[in-house]
Amino acid sequence: MPKRDRKNKTEIVILGKTTSFTGFLKFATTLRVQGSFRGTIEATGDLIVDKDAVVDADHIMVSSLTVFGSISGTVHAQDKVDMMSGAIVHGDVSAARLRIADGVLFEGKCKMTNVEKDVEIFHRPAEEIKADLQRSNVRI
Repeated sequence: MPKRDRKNKTEIVILGKTTSFTGFLKFATTLRVQGSFRGTIEATGDLIVDKDAVVDADHIMVSSLTVFGSISGTVHAQDKVDMMSGAIVHGDVSAARLRIADGVLFEGKCKMTNVEKDVEIFHRPAEEIKADLQRSNVRI
């Protein structure tokens, strides 16, 4: 039976600690994996991988992903990916937002999606930035 997240009033489906599932997962709410999963995930909902949980997928497509446990496979999140301390992630990740905490093992490439093409803060000369700040009366 799905639980409800009191804060967001959404249903959370849980694959328990003793659950081992192989196949194709598709869901629109939040799925919390506490056991193990092997296969493909294509969902419009959020995925949470608990500590000690193992997800081995050829690809994972979700709205957002929060990892405390272990994930192996290509990940695409429409919104964000949060890798919490102790998480292990093997595979390429694409998301609009990415947070990697201290103590995470991440092996793969990262691609940021939905980023403005005109913003290039790392390729702008420092003198140009200082001049703009001075024109804006910002103390540097």
